[in-house]
Amino acid sequence: MSGTLCAVVLAAGYGQRLRPLTLQRPKALCPVGNVPLLGRMLDRLAALGLRGPAQVAVNASWLADQVVAYVGDRATTSVEGDPPLGTAGALVRLRDWVDGRDVLVANADAYLVGDVAPLLADWDRDHVRLLGVPAPPGTVDAFSGYRFAGLSLLPWRWLRRLRPGAAELVREVWRPAEAAGELRVVPFDGYFRDTGTPADYLAANLHAAGGGNLVAAGATVTGTCRQAVVGAGAVVHGSLTRAVVWPGARVDRSEHLVDAVRALHGVTVTVGR
Repeated sequence: MSGTLCAVVLAAGYGQRLRPLTLQRPKALCPVGNVPLLGRMLDRLAALGLRGPAQVAVNASWLADQVVAYVGDRATTSVEGDPPLGTAGALVRLRDWVDGRDVLVANADAYLVGDVAPLLADWDRDHVRLLGVPAPPGTVDAFSGYRFAGLSLLPWRWLRRLRPGAAELVREVWRPAEAAGELRVVPFDGYFRDTGTPADYLAANLHAAGGGNLVAAGATVTGTCRQAVVGAGAVVHGSLTRAVVWPGARVDRSEHLVDAVRALHGVTVTVGR
């Protein structure tokens, strides 16, 4: 299927719910388990046989220069203006690059651990597919009892009919396909977090640490860590409990971070429990 399929990673959002963290980095480059979210998704696509600028594109808008620099030659980059074009508008802008292929659309901020290959298995290239996890009762944005889990398959015929301009896939493709009986949800039995909020971002990091500590090479830690993720070049003289310290950030001896994320220049987001 690789010859008829390409991938687009959506990485253009403002990440407003993660501010002030996303005033320093776009959400797609916020690290989870000391790896930028975008890097995790590019690695996942490569494992599916989709790699390089001919097969993978990444859109960018907020702090786009950081995204472009990080992607390098791993993918084609599509830099949008401000504001971003939305999930559907981004695909329309890349329509000439897609050039008749079907598209695996991936949210850069989706943290997934597990096998996503079932999403592609036995696909008829006609129905729209969503990867999904069970939705709690009453979830407004559910599809057949499932929440979207960060990956979808879009047949070329659906992309071809989209109009230029800012728009979202949920309104332009997913709901119309659902109404037409052309939407299929593929259950995901792994671990999924949409990292859009500080609580979910912290939870994804703690999951990546496996319930213990994950300290990058080059970090300096003289304090105590209990369920912590510490990035390269970080300095931790204080104590951490269920906390994340970004690469190059610092925690002084007098500080005790609990349920928190420390970014550069002392910027800290605390998650209420």
